Amino acid sequence: MSRFVDRAVIHVAAGNGGNGCASVHREKFKPLGGPDGGNGGNGGDVLLVVDPGVHTLLDFHFRPHARGGSGKQGQGSNRAGAAGEQLEMKVPDGTVVMSPDGEVLADLIGPGTTFVAAQGGKGGLGNAALASRARKAPGFALLGEEGEARDLVLELRSVADVGLVGFPSAGKSSLISVLSAARPKIADYPFTTLVPNLGVITAGETAFTMADVPGLIPGASEGKGLGLDFLRHIERCAVLVHVVDCATYEPGRDPLSDIDALERELAQYTPSLGGDLASRPRVVVLNKVDVPEAAELAELVRLDLKSRGLPVFEVSTVTRKGLRELTFALGEVVERYREGRPAPRPKRIVLRPAAVNDTGFTVSQDPGDPAGFVVRGERPERWVKQTNFDNDEAVGYLADRLARLGVEEALAKAGAEPGSPVTIGDMTFDWEPSTPAGVAAHLSGRGTDVRLERSERVGAGERKQARRARRESSSDDAVVSTDRDGDGDAGEGA
Repeated sequence: MSRFVDRAVIHVAAGNGGNGCASVHREKFKPLGGPDGGNGGNGGDVLLVVDPGVHTLLDFHFRPHARGGSGKQGQGSNRAGAAGEQLEMKVPDGTVVMSPDGEVLADLIGPGTTFVAAQGGKGGLGNAALASRARKAPGFALLGEEGEARDLVLELRSVADVGLVGFPSAGKSSLISVLSAARPKIADYPFTTLVPNLGVITAGETAFTMADVPGLIPGASEGKGLGLDFLRHIERCAVLVHVVDCATYEPGRDPLSDIDALERELAQYTPSLGGDLASRPRVVVLNKVDVPEAAELAELVRLDLKSRGLPVFEVSTVTRKGLRELTFALGEVVERYREGRPAPRPKRIVLRPAAVNDTGFTVSQDPGDPAGFVVRGERPERWVKQTNFDNDEAVGYLADRLARLGVEEALAKAGAEPGSPVTIGDMTFDWEPSTPAGVAAHLSGRGTDVRLERSERVGAGERKQARRARRESSSDDAVVSTDRDGDGDAGEGA
């Protein structure tokens, strides 16, 4: 049995970028031919693509996890790694993509409309791309970046020109079944319609779509009954049709009170896609006039409804009375709406240059360690993720990049001292100031960095001096303890 699902939560993860390759070209009579390590391949994106053949989010309900392909590692001889395979996820027309906190990220309308749900990670540079005049043969390569991973909420909003609004069992399903080729479930009990039904209707040269959605009850704008599921599917409609049951036997109900109750719910509902439902054109359909009592009631309320400025049509889905007039009237309203709709604005590229004093990162005190500092910024955090900390030369290259960006100067201005713990991303290290920003690469052996060796020697020297100071202080304490009489001659008592 098929199911209609119009809301799903998915977990998407793009592919990781491949690592770069550190390689040196070798051939006969040319043992050191220069670096030739290729770049890693980019990770595959996760895309949401509108497909006219998909009408529900059922697939995402059962398979909510999706992941793009990861890029391959680069190889020697300047061979780049293969890019990861993109993953295309087909969604129905009218799908709205939101974040878990309700922010609308994309409104997918029209076949082929695409949204990048997760961006693939970039591949790491090989040592051939990292070579420079100062570093002619890098002995390291950059690691690939991780792909983006996030949770998304998909909601389907029916794309229809006309939305049928009414209480349960008002005859909405019967109306759309006789006006179009749609075959919704029809029965003599409330809430027969549990899912939206779409039908295509032709009125002369005008073709439009009509949506039959679950019935509305008082309190629907607060989530009672199927109200929110109902209201979500009429946000895009150009005209709302009040379908009123003139043959109801429920006490306290009449066409005017039904319309007033529906209007209150429409006014209280705020569409997430913008606009409001109160400003949409209205048409009133007095249904089931084939019943004598219903026809008499329709005669009584017609003048009151027209005095409100509402077009009124008396119809019967059994005898087909008034259906032709209703069809052409709806076609005219839809045509007027389409003509008055503003043309889509061309996309413009907006350039927002960074401020003159914007360094792209911030330095702040570590809340967990009063002596520590935290560096936050897109570039520093991305550079840390690209660094292989098992390679001293790669660590030195990271230090050069941070110094050129101004991180060293910012840490010094913030009060950092040698040995202060500094956290960038998920990496914490002891800060050792080197030189002002704009340093050049230091020449050293492949895979090594003289500054790290120097810091290790300095650290070892400081530890040696500390041990010597402790020994001297302990010997002084021993002398003081043996000099009981205070004359400074510790050996006199012997």
